[in-house]
Amino acid sequence: MKNRDKHVEAQNRVAIALGDPAGIGIEVTLKALGSNDLPKDMHPLLVGCKQNVEIIFSKLKSQGVKALANPCNLDFEDISFNSVFEEGQANKNTGKASFNWLTRAAEIVLKKNARALVTAPIAKYAWHAAGYSYPGQTERLAELSSVKRPSMLFTAKSPHTNCRLNTLLATTHIPFSDIANALSPDLIIEKLDTLLAFCRKFKKTPELCIAGLNPHAGEKGELGSEEINWLIPVLNAWRKKNPDITLNGPVPPDTCWISSAQAWEKNQNEKCPDGILALYHDQGLIPIKIIAFDHAVNTTLGLPFIRTSPDHGTGLDIAGKGIARPDSMLSAIQTAWELSSTT
Repeated sequence: MKNRDKHVEAQNRVAIALGDPAGIGIEVTLKALGSNDLPKDMHPLLVGCKQNVEIIFSKLKSQGVKALANPCNLDFEDISFNSVFEEGQANKNTGKASFNWLTRAAEIVLKKNARALVTAPIAKYAWHAAGYSYPGQTERLAELSSVKRPSMLFTAKSPHTNCRLNTLLATTHIPFSDIANALSPDLIIEKLDTLLAFCRKFKKTPELCIAGLNPHAGEKGELGSEEINWLIPVLNAWRKKNPDITLNGPVPPDTCWISSAQAWEKNQNEKCPDGILALYHDQGLIPIKIIAFDHAVNTTLGLPFIRTSPDHGTGLDIAGKGIARPDSMLSAIQTAWELSSTT
């Protein structure tokens, strides 16, 4: 019975890596966990320094913030952080802390002692200052999981309509000058398959869309040849293998998310794609953050566990002020629970 109870507890546990201690990660986590909209059976496990959390909790209370989870009522994987730092000033010490907290949280989920992982934001430059040369948390999680090429998807549910926005990135944290060379037929096929599998969690025959690489999707070769030379043939081949799926594109990037924006805000009847494949980071992230900044969730696909994170950074400019909004962190926790649910 004891082993069974541990299994049940793990199935209800969500590990939360607290991110860079100089940022807003702990603040938005406490605010999100103070919400009445969390799953009733969910048990959060905070991975980080309990003392830091208690200090920030006390400060938020003194600032008049009321809807907060009390650290006394939370479970911790306590990893002490005793270095001197200032809120809003990330450095190599805070980078080392956030790296260690993420690593331990991933180990917990990989050992199936939690059903999903939520990660608060880190400062990438602080990781680099500490000697960890990863582009971001996704790449570290991939390494720990022995996964070669995970996918970064952003998902959000509109609070206004029934619209769900799903955007997958074909390439992620690479310089703009490397994008064209990084894109390949095999990569596009892999990402379309990944996007389709995710969207099928919500709809049996989802409608997909892919953005073009060049302005006006190349304007028939006048503004770039990638679409004509290889992208369109690849899409046609994918359509033949998936005849039941509507795939639109390549669509000019400047209009690709218009119907999604309209459906998100107010138009229940607006027809929009169930999933969009963006070819590079900012092509997808700019419309996502404009449309759904407080609700979008970064979801890593391809790992052996569910990982989500809020769609914002460390907020160093507002850290310690008590004004950080927890909406995206709350959505990240809710989405982690939803996607990791068992049937």
